[in-house]
Amino acid sequence: MTNALVTGAGGYIGTRLTARLLEADIAVRGLDRYFFGRNLLGPTVLSHPKFSLLQSDIRDVDERHFEDIDVVFDLAGLSNDASGELDPTLTNRINRAGSLRVAEMAKAAGVPRYVFASSCAVYGLSGEGVVDEQSPLNPVSAYARAKAEVEPELLALAEPNFCVTLLRNATVYGLSPRMRFDLAVNVMTFFAWEEGRILVRGGGKQWRPFVSIEDVVGAMLAVADADPGLVNGEIFNVGSDDQNFRIDRLSYVIKQTVEEYGKAIQLEVVPEDSDHRSYQVAFEKIGDVLGWL
Repeated sequence: MTNALVTGAGGYIGTRLTARLLEADIAVRGLDRYFFGRNLLGPTVLSHPKFSLLQSDIRDVDERHFEDIDVVFDLAGLSNDASGELDPTLTNRINRAGSLRVAEMAKAAGVPRYVFASSCAVYGLSGEGVVDEQSPLNPVSAYARAKAEVEPELLALAEPNFCVTLLRNATVYGLSPRMRFDLAVNVMTFFAWEEGRILVRGGGKQWRPFVSIEDVVGAMLAVADADPGLVNGEIFNVGSDDQNFRIDRLSYVIKQTVEEYGKAIQLEVVPEDSDHRSYQVAFEKIGDVLGWL
């Protein structure tokens, strides 16, 4: 891998992936709408001789965007369930049709590898059992449905000369230049530190898997460097079994952690929540195949 194209390069994960690629001496073409400004990439990235910036929408890409590219990391899209519900039709156009267009144009341009950032949100409401890559999907939001619907369309493009790998990321947490505070760990930590309280929605009994942003980036890099025979046409859950948490347990862990810094934290449990997702996820496959985590 010497030349990568990252869609969503200005986003929460994309900014960190771009930086890590450049640190590995890999040239990066960073494609994004850059709604929040290109300066979030930071001066080190923006001034890097191996970084080039493309301000574009994934729905408008064509083969020219992919010239001389070895791997595409496709992260662009409306990035959470709440924003997806504002306009489900638009969400589908961006997160399904837009992602499919990126893959199709990459394949037409002769790019040998395509890595797609999917989500464990496709499992939706799975009850008390643990789900894996073979489990039925039950998406409960426009965001998750778009991810679930585009997955088989992307896999259908896989051929020996076009390696397609899908990564179903757990709920991500951690620091990024393009910080997000709509993610469970991040928002709980923010309010605990700033306001001395953590709001636990839905009673806190719902299950959710978690993964650090650096581990997500690491998984993407591992897949891009792997033998195509191991990853072509494959789906991998990205996370770790020991980070499946009930939300009430997660809130208590964050409370304890922040209180170690001398702050008193109040847990406020709200029984109702419009977000009905609850799923525990198995992550053995990526470890068995790639030795990751």
